[in-house]
This record gives sequence, structure tokens and C-alpha cells, in this order.
Amino acid sequence: MPAKRPAAVATLQIDNDRVIVTEWRFAAGAETGWHRHAYDYIVIPGMDGKLLLETNDGEHLAELRAGQSYYRNAGVEHNVVNANAFEFSFVEVELR
Repeated sequence: MPAKRPAAVATLQIDNDRVIVTEWRFAAGAETGWHRHAYDYIVIPGMDGKLLLETNDGEHLAELRAGQSYYRNAGVEHNVVNANAFEFSFVEVELR
């Protein structure tokens, strides 16, 4: 059985009737754990790096660039893993 990965650290910055803003910090190899997004969301990477996205359809390696945001619809289900040998962070904005 593979070793358990460390958990990513979520820091809630804003939670109101319009948005939820969370900073995510991942040690090398850390993961969010499997989750389903209840809201549409935007991710704003804080640095260049790679994230491994584990989904029901398999794995996908995403290359992110600092400040280059992306958007996803509600309903996405996945586990996000830091595929870098260094700490990685991004800000997630969920739209209520």
C-alpha cells in the first residue's frame, strides 16, 4: 500500500453570500483529498508548477502558471496533488 500523502492546508480568506475565497498551500506531494465542487470556481496560481489531478476518468497532469487563472463548473470531483518537489499554492474563488 502506498504511503499516505500529507494534507494540503486550506486557509479561508472570505466567506460571504457571494463568494468563498480560500488559499491552498501544498507541501511537496500533499493532496486535498477527494472532493466534489458545489459551486463554479476560479483558481489563481501563486507560482508556476504542476498539479496531479486524480479523477474518476484517470489522472491528468496540469501545468499552471503564476497569475494565469482558470475556471471550472460546479460538480467537478477530484483529488488534487502537488506534483512538484517544492511547496505550491493557489487561491480558489468559489462563486455562490
